[in-house]
Amino acid sequence: MSPATADDPRREQREQTDTSMPRILVVDDEPQLVRALTINLRARKYQVDAAYDGASALQLAAERHPDVVILDLGLPDMDGVDVITGLLGWTRIPIIVLSARHASDEKVEALDAGADDYITKPFGMDELLARLRAAVRRIAPTETGGATHVETETFAVDLVAKKVHRDGAEVRLTPTEWHLLEILVRNPGRLIGQKQLLREVWGPGYGTETNYLRVYMAQLRRKLEAQPAKPRHLITEAGMGYRFEP
Repeated sequence: MSPATADDPRREQREQTDTSMPRILVVDDEPQLVRALTINLRARKYQVDAAYDGASALQLAAERHPDVVILDLGLPDMDGVDVITGLLGWTRIPIIVLSARHASDEKVEALDAGADDYITKPFGMDELLARLRAAVRRIAPTETGGATHVETETFAVDLVAKKVHRDGAEVRLTPTEWHLLEILVRNPGRLIGQKQLLREVWGPGYGTETNYLRVYMAQLRRKLEAQPAKPRHLITEAGMGYRFEP
């Protein structure tokens, strides 16, 4: 099928001239799902383009420059991972994978290819919208040069001074704890894969030692979270990785 942008040409014209509305590219070969997503996203003030195959998705992304891509992996003409690779060859656009593939290795492959998030079908619309809002928030710091001070309801992180405070007192972190926290905080709302974290914190020779991550994330939660057993900010995505929610 050819790429579709809107049912109403007047709506499309309005969207093209309204740069204040984030533009979302939905890529899926299920017309009913695309329609449902389009209706829900437009109702929440997003501009929406849609493609039903990988080639059309890459073409639309180059023409319309979306802010976020919602991508199915099972496309009729190419694998979704190839679409991720094609997109990230020229842009750092956030990509949310929306797929029926539940296998851990397939999730890891998509994240390692550069996807920012992974949601399995069937999914809840509220969850998808929350992940989308987080992806859109990630775009904002690039427009202001990047935040150097991040505050949550429990703790504050100074990325320049490399310090963390909680309840007015400095929290002592080990170099490894700081490095892990810094990567997550610099990517708010983004799911960072286990392999990426291991390689960035411990080095290129690491990639399977997920127990390291469990130990250090537990330490960070004990130091920073109000309820370490029910973390609000340092979130685990089982089998995939971790995310920081401000």
